[in-house]
Amino acid sequence: MSTRTAVITGASAGIGAATARALAKAGFHVVLGARRHDRLQALADELSGTALPLDVTDADSVASFAEHIPECHVLVNNAGGARGLERVVDADEANWRWMWETNVLGTLRVTKALLPTLLASGDGHVITVTSIAGHEVYDNGSGYTSAKHAQAALHQTLRSEHLGDPLRLTEIVPGMVETDFSLNRFGGDSERAAKVYQGLQPLTADDVAEVIAFAATRPSHVNLDQIVLKPRAQYNGSRFHRE
Repeated sequence: MSTRTAVITGASAGIGAATARALAKAGFHVVLGARRHDRLQALADELSGTALPLDVTDADSVASFAEHIPECHVLVNNAGGARGLERVVDADEANWRWMWETNVLGTLRVTKALLPTLLASGDGHVITVTSIAGHEVYDNGSGYTSAKHAQAALHQTLRSEHLGDPLRLTEIVPGMVETDFSLNRFGGDSERAAKVYQGLQPLTADDVAEVIAFAATRPSHVNLDQIVLKPRAQYNGSRFHRE
């Protein structure tokens, strides 16, 4: 049996990098895509994988990325993120535009580009990392929650449209995960980002990656439609138990 290929977007750090390691450990050849190619190449070298430059907000970049992937069994749509935390009345349209381009249209572009290859494999699997923010709302988060709701809807629609095809679709729905997420959301303000995780133990990127690898290694007739994971100390997007 030939080695199966897993493609991971946003793979240069955080959940993406952890997923690359978990899937490589599970026996996949990993193809890594991200904008920070220097970090990506170092990870690919570590895992005997393939690093390809990818900006999911750029249609030409996505097309070039897909052209270099002759075989794909698993696609992990991980690229995404948040910018800003404001009330609707103070919304920054530039931040909204970036979040929708990255989380929604980025997922659309990459999935659309690789769907023919996934289907041709005879046993394809699309795993999309959304968020609990795609299933609830919280004050000041409308830009991110609306984008994640749209991303989740896109993924769920694909599940219906490809019923009967040799394609599984799994939505990974994490709660609080300590990565560069908050640092990026707050424009590099490390002090503000650190406060997000104070007084509780958040999930780690490895925690999420282990779940992704579990879903990807189930028998081909088993479709884990949606997996929600949160820290024990988190109830929802705005309610936590802090020490």
